[in-house]
Amino acid sequence: MSDIPNHTTDRWLSFRLGGQLYAAPLDQVSEVIRDGELTPVPGAAADLLGIRHLRGRIVPVLDGRRRLGLPETHGGDAHEVRLVMLSHGPHLVGLRVDAIGDLVHAQGAEIAPPPPGGAARHDDPVHGVLPWQGGFVALLDVRRLCRLPLESEAA
Repeated sequence: MSDIPNHTTDRWLSFRLGGQLYAAPLDQVSEVIRDGELTPVPGAAADLLGIRHLRGRIVPVLDGRRRLGLPETHGGDAHEVRLVMLSHGPHLVGLRVDAIGDLVHAQGAEIAPPPPGGAARHDDPVHGVLPWQGGFVALLDVRRLCRLPLESEAA
């Protein structure tokens, strides 16, 4: 359990993927933009939709559904699809989500460990769950979600 991040933030941006709410730490969300044209990357991982140019930077964009192992069918409103731009250190990665939710305010004591099963995977990005509006929000580790190296490995 020592590799579970200890976020000092209590504010998270929630978004919907399928019928589930997920959230990323607000301090790691650089912006939310409309979905747009992407350039495919031949031979890339199945969950990498492509790259896009964003103010002079080339940004990889992940499919949130594929990355989290969810069905690819989208029954929601296509006009609500957004790209959440996540930052971790010098890295910027886009995540396509079905819709943006609310800001979630959490206290560290309310965060429970993830349900058994997924946490056994080394690359599972869900590091906790938070009760929210009669259900729960799965809290994501941006570094694991985007498959970025630990700071000590990046040097």
